[in-house]
Amino acid sequence: MKKYDFHVIDIGSTFTKQRLFKDEKLVATVQSPTTIDHVYKGIKNGQIQMKKILGTEERIEADHVLSSSSAAGGLRMVAIGFMMRVTAKAAKEVAMNSGSKILEILSNEDPSDYKVQVLKEINPDIILLAGGTDGGDEKSILENAKIIAESEVNAVVVIAGNLNAQRKVARILKDGSISHIRVPNIMPTIHELRVKEAREVIHREFIKQITKAQGLISIQQVITNDKIIPTPGAVLMATELLAKGTYKEEGIGNVIVVDLGGATTDVHSVIPKLEELDSEERGLVVTNEKQMTYRTVEGNLGMRISAVGIIDSVDPRSILEKRGMNTAENLEKFENYCEMVEENPSHLASNDEEKLFDELLAQTAVEVALKRHAGRIATEADAFKGYIPGMPMGRDLRMVDLIIGVGGLFSHKNEKESKNIIKEALKDSGISLLPKNPKIIIDKDYLLFAAGNIMEVNTDYAMKILSNKFIKNNN
Repeated sequence: MKKYDFHVIDIGSTFTKQRLFKDEKLVATVQSPTTIDHVYKGIKNGQIQMKKILGTEERIEADHVLSSSSAAGGLRMVAIGFMMRVTAKAAKEVAMNSGSKILEILSNEDPSDYKVQVLKEINPDIILLAGGTDGGDEKSILENAKIIAESEVNAVVVIAGNLNAQRKVARILKDGSISHIRVPNIMPTIHELRVKEAREVIHREFIKQITKAQGLISIQQVITNDKIIPTPGAVLMATELLAKGTYKEEGIGNVIVVDLGGATTDVHSVIPKLEELDSEERGLVVTNEKQMTYRTVEGNLGMRISAVGIIDSVDPRSILEKRGMNTAENLEKFENYCEMVEENPSHLASNDEEKLFDELLAQTAVEVALKRHAGRIATEADAFKGYIPGMPMGRDLRMVDLIIGVGGLFSHKNEKESKNIIKEALKDSGISLLPKNPKIIIDKDYLLFAAGNIMEVNTDYAMKILSNKFIKNNN
């Protein structure tokens, strides 16, 4: 029986993807609908396809069986802190690859009864409790701890604020019978974010939740590293590896990954040189996007589950106008199509009209997601942030010369059509700090998620896969 090196499985909200590797090369790739009632059925269906590709009836054996998943949608998180801008910034960084999804951000500006109401209505899985630099304000985090206890939510509270106050906070939560975990302050100084420990804690909670889904307990018995990682986290880790490289192999440098999914559109950007900046050069945490790695998730922009969210974000008439199709008849068809695919997320475009509608949805989702991810040229003065008109503000991506497209639509279309979707999305950058004329590569085989999983076991192997796809074959 032939034994492979890695068998990597990704369980998405719409499709389950499987990749098989031997001698640092992709041997087989399959995709099958995710079976929500019992996800292992979808995996077995994919393995039947894989055996046909390999021309064998034997069981597929690999030294390492690894898995990532986004099927559960991520832990529902509420962040509570002192200042809205600071808390929002920190919460986004913590959520970046932890498997959590921010549903609400509360601050000192919100009344206490409103906070209690929000917590009861959302009933989050995770509450990120921030507030105060180390040795700074304690009052806010203590008051928020009392509010959480009052809400009686069934959530795990990650205490991630002022270290000097954490013991008092823990006592308040314990008295209120609220589960909690202490981690180092996510913002120990006004120049620094420290989010690794908070991410790891939330990731552990993510694994606990996701294994409750039907069939995922079966997967835990199959995988060889006893770890299911969030799919966006896998993509992000692989993007960082591709950008930075290893001690053996140089990375590709600045890169953007656009992951166009059925439920969300994720944008990852990695700019390695920003890692060299000292604290003062980065500036205040609240006013900059100068960290090496940055990720944004647009939860209302997706090709299927969030299709209506796209035409809610951008007037469908303006979307159709780009193709000279803005008629009442086409508008009705387009809106009906968006509603239909949202209700039937496994639907594949079956005719030219539906394929065109998918292209329009994709271009719009990518354009909006990239512009929300990127910074822009200031058009007016902002004394708080220190900006004057004409000054770049936010994430500056103008020096990025490579964009990688990932996602189901890109997998189904040919290379030229897929690249054109991203080109069209970049055509009208306006004041956004987007790349001007970047090289575009389509990750048709969706190797990024696989490499991110493989990194957990063998970084050099993962880098070789990425290098063969994105560096050596594209110079």
